[in-house]
Amino acid sequence: MSEGLDLAAVLPQLMRLGTVLNRSHLIERAMEQVGIPLDRPGLTVLVTLRMADRPLRVGEIAARMEVVGPHVTRHLHDLERADLVRRVVDPDDQRARLVELTDAGFGAASRYLETILGWFTGAVEDWSPEDRQTFGSLLSRFVTDLQARVADLD
Repeated sequence: MSEGLDLAAVLPQLMRLGTVLNRSHLIERAMEQVGIPLDRPGLTVLVTLRMADRPLRVGEIAARMEVVGPHVTRHLHDLERADLVRRVVDPDDQRARLVELTDAGFGAASRYLETILGWFTGAVEDWSPEDRQTFGSLLSRFVTDLQARVADLD
């Protein structure tokens, strides 16, 4: 047990967070705000591109989503058919292609992010700026460290 931290008391809170996210159907509700029928992986590709704010290679999208390239490629085909993304020539390597959002894809990803971020912002609106900063820093650190530990198991 870590000194000063009762992880047995934290675990139920993590479980509650998972329950809140699942039972409230936040992801599905936010996806409805997109206004375009998408599955979660397809939406994740759009959000990844939107958050990057620049075109990315398939491998970069996969790395950011923490999946393999073929997984992304399958979803890109559907997103291209829906005119949400397009492939463009990489200006640094004419042989390579980048994926960028179309106007429709940018709008869909933006509506999703506005909805999700609005709910999260509302949840912490009464917190002090210091508490928000601390929460963000510690959550990022925890997820990164936990990912590293889990990766060591493989």
